[in-house]
Amino acid sequence: MSIAQPIASSRSWPPLPGLLLALAMGLLALGLAQLPLLQRWQLSALTVAIVLGMLLGNLGDGRLSPKLAPGIGLAQRQLLRAGVVLYGLRLSFQDVAAIGVSGLLIDLVIVASTLGLGTWIGRRWFGLDRDTALLTAAGSAICGAAAVLAVERVIRPDASKVAIAVASVVLFGTLNIFLYPQLYPHLGLDAAAFGLYTGATVHEVAQVVAVGSAISPETADAAVVVKLTRVLMLVPVLFLLGWRETRNGGARAMVVPWFAIGFLGVVALNSVLAVPSALKSALLTLDTLLLATAMAALGLETRLARLRALGPRPLLLAAVLFLWLSIGGYVLVRLLG
Repeated sequence: MSIAQPIASSRSWPPLPGLLLALAMGLLALGLAQLPLLQRWQLSALTVAIVLGMLLGNLGDGRLSPKLAPGIGLAQRQLLRAGVVLYGLRLSFQDVAAIGVSGLLIDLVIVASTLGLGTWIGRRWFGLDRDTALLTAAGSAICGAAAVLAVERVIRPDASKVAIAVASVVLFGTLNIFLYPQLYPHLGLDAAAFGLYTGATVHEVAQVVAVGSAISPETADAAVVVKLTRVLMLVPVLFLLGWRETRNGGARAMVVPWFAIGFLGVVALNSVLAVPSALKSALLTLDTLLLATAMAALGLETRLARLRALGPRPLLLAAVLFLWLSIGGYVLVRLLG
């Protein structure tokens, strides 16, 4: 059940008003994310956008005009898918090959184990519903808020569950920015190995850059490549979830995440074509804007009362996964790296 306002008559309204509102908030989020204070905390435009959306969506009695609903829905669906596709510009198959078999194996184990543990622990230990546990696990396992958004397009949960999953992974990913550089001298890893550890276990790409840059350029380079290879694993995860949705839905057609194919296609193009740096920079900025607009739209439909109803359990799950990534990831790097 959606937590947005009743929109029984919204089909008769054009999408432009709601779309412009979400787009304006996405642009504002991009601007705010450049402020020195927010950059110091590595709070991305995606995080700022969902906070802005939640603030506006919960003003007064929290009722949105029905005129806004079609555009907000368009931002949550089409713009989000386009953003996931363009995300592929951040990776090439050459990057994947550069991390070697051991790095690829570590990424694979991290993603699979975190998804499995997160879903199982969330439901068995904390009594969470499947969607909340899966969204939190996906954000921890793959690439933070971007993974939560991509999974959301396949399983279609309430917006409140998306918001709490994003908040959880942002919180513990931000903690990594301060914790990991302090751990580095005590772990017995050289700069490259610590980059492997960072890329395999830190939540968001921006957070990986922040941690790696605090150590050395060699650490940052290794960390980003390993992290983006984790991002690539979003594609098989989305197809697996689509297949599961088909099984759970009986005779429905398979939920095919076509945007995942688009993402893979862009990675392939980025592997064989030399995209001019100016064009690539512009496309990556556009990608961030698309994802921020989608996040703002989700925030507009997120009610704080529904977040309070979820209680502390999603945060506890995110904390357990944070410990698993930090400790289990270190053991994997020592054994396989």
